[in-house]
Amino acid sequence: MERLVPRYIWGQIAPRDKRVHRGSGYQFYRIVPLDVMLVETPLGLRELTQERVEEAIGDFWRCVDELVEENVDHIVLSGVPPSSQLGRARVRELLSQMEQRTGIPGDAPLEAVIAAMNRLGLRRIAVASRWAPELNARVTQYLEDGGLEVAGITARGQWIDDASGMSLREGLQTAMDVGREAAQLDPSAEAILVAGGAAMALHTVPALEEEFGKPVFTSLNAEVWNGLIRPGIIDPVRGWGTLLATPP
Repeated sequence: MERLVPRYIWGQIAPRDKRVHRGSGYQFYRIVPLDVMLVETPLGLRELTQERVEEAIGDFWRCVDELVEENVDHIVLSGVPPSSQLGRARVRELLSQMEQRTGIPGDAPLEAVIAAMNRLGLRRIAVASRWAPELNARVTQYLEDGGLEVAGITARGQWIDDASGMSLREGLQTAMDVGREAAQLDPSAEAILVAGGAAMALHTVPALEEEFGKPVFTSLNAEVWNGLIRPGIIDPVRGWGTLLATPP
């Protein structure tokens, strides 16, 4: 039995509850040891608008309680859109309240990106987004509230059904397309963020770094670095880009 007991349990509040959930751990276990267990619970987000995010965040504490019952060691409020619509001050307050109430450290994707940029001594970032301009404005504001400069942000007009309606290959290709577009928006950008979990984006990290010579972040690599590598729970990870190879 001891061979299957995880040394660390990574809890995640997934944005949307949908009938088909494609490969929730597929990218995670490319970069994280197998004795780190991923446990998810759905927030039930029905759309990426501010109104729907406010509606869904009412279940935040239910999700936290469910993960506490699973004895998780860490909780991530997943999804760039929920954080962006809530705003940085509110996300940080929720995470602070959660840690005070449970004793479990928490994180969110854009918080992890801000921490990663600070660790690498970078400030100016280009964002590869598939979302509508309304949501892009909220993403930009969040990053700027965290002390970063947004050199530019791409758009594809997607809302939740557009994003989840992509096939696996469409999502992979879209992530590469917006990543390349973002990398060329402004030569002064020091890093690239390929945002959004509906299109798996981990593959963009080594490809875009080789092509453009700049660190590339996704929600996943930033969260894993901030929550597992930075505190020394796992070793730096080679072969998946600059950030994951960066020591604490």
